Amino acid sequence: MHSSLRDATIRQLRALASVATGGSVTAAANKLHLTQPAVTLQLRNLQQLCGLPLLQRTSDGMVLTQAGQELYKLFERVEAAIESCATSLDMIAGRTGGRVAIGAVSTAKYFVPFAISAFSKLHPGIDISLTIVNRHDIRQALHGYALDFAIMGRPPPDIEMDLHLLGDHPHVVVAPTGHTLAGATQLKAADLAQETFISREAGSGTRFLMEQFFENISLRPQIGMEMSSNETIKQAVIAGLGIAFISAHTVATELKEGRMIMLDVAGLPIVRQWFVVRRKDKVLLPPAQEMLDFLVANGRQFLPQAPVGGGRGKN
Repeated sequence: MHSSLRDATIRQLRALASVATGGSVTAAANKLHLTQPAVTLQLRNLQQLCGLPLLQRTSDGMVLTQAGQELYKLFERVEAAIESCATSLDMIAGRTGGRVAIGAVSTAKYFVPFAISAFSKLHPGIDISLTIVNRHDIRQALHGYALDFAIMGRPPPDIEMDLHLLGDHPHVVVAPTGHTLAGATQLKAADLAQETFISREAGSGTRFLMEQFFENISLRPQIGMEMSSNETIKQAVIAGLGIAFISAHTVATELKEGRMIMLDVAGLPIVRQWFVVRRKDKVLLPPAQEMLDFLVANGRQFLPQAPVGGGRGKN
């Protein structure tokens, strides 16, 4: 450790982090309820301790140098440790049964809340927070320490992660009832070249998988609309605005009820996996470990059963 860094304070680290996230000393001062000179003084003192520049001005505002990025990682770990200690003290005092922070990609919202509900019935004193965003945002969140673990498909490749398999995650192409291709068997992906696709936004796992599927046959799907919500995509398909490449878990109910159909396309379903992932260096308190163990042991039973490959759908 840099010999002087032991004298760094939490206030100094928070000042650096606030400038980095806000892009300016003004934004940091507002966030921390301090004056601008006070924030500047904290930064100057921290920089003197490190002996390296921590911030640089750019056209996009103040950004971290490489040294600043290292200190930002330290800030995240310190804040996570403080939060963990606060939870431990609350548990010792009997004020709470503990807290668990879970992240999940948006497609997982069709089963994760049911798993949490089942766990909460067994452990009513544990406070669980669930953050649902797209794959890109979850991967970004896992670079910090705020989440105990996340439920997703492919984890970030640049962080050491512990992976626990939950189960299969099939992806299919759905169309409105009465579509011209309804009833056709063993369609080729090329047969969909003239179809209009309703698609998820760039950055989502479903969009990535769809593009990968069509790239394998050198075909680019015609995207008519781009939407950030699976629910909106489903409504657009039911309304006849196009077809969609989508997680079978998100359309299990609609397929079962006959409100849309699944096209029989060669190479589909593409089956990926659901994982519970956590940073290897994230220390879990007992409540989070208990929740993780519960998901690994029981998570599979909460996955929706879509009628893929002739199976009967159930809600």
